[in-house]
Amino acid sequence: MRIFIDADGCPVVDIAVRAAKKHGLECTIICDTAHSIQREGAETIIVDKGADSADFRLVNLVGAGDIAITQDYGLAAMCLSKRAVVLNQDGKRYTEENISGLLEFRAVSAKIRRSGGRTKGLSKRTPQEDTDFERALSELLEKTE
Repeated sequence: MRIFIDADGCPVVDIAVRAAKKHGLECTIICDTAHSIQREGAETIIVDKGADSADFRLVNLVGAGDIAITQDYGLAAMCLSKRAVVLNQDGKRYTEENISGLLEFRAVSAKIRRSGGRTKGLSKRTPQEDTDFERALSELLEKTE
């Protein structure tokens, strides 16, 4: 089992790297050249800046039983198809049961924005969200030991 982090805009890189170290797992951070993110104890793969370049690298590396951390629904769906476990930055798990609805929501939101409408943006991140992510990742890793 390995942990892969879609690190562009990911607020929980440090938490995930710490958890990987604690459980003796390989951890790979994937980012583009605009977000060079290096952490001790983790491999960093830097890809060319471009639409979805980090996502495609991650999905090409992830395998069954690995953990992917991303907030991107499209990437989550691709990782699920490879039988990876996928968490978002708040500790919520993407599953075959919820991914279709999330992708539909994303498509509807994009359509609204393209037609000039506005959708609600993300609210400011709270310490509780970091705690929730850390707890979810720890529980997941403890189940697999």
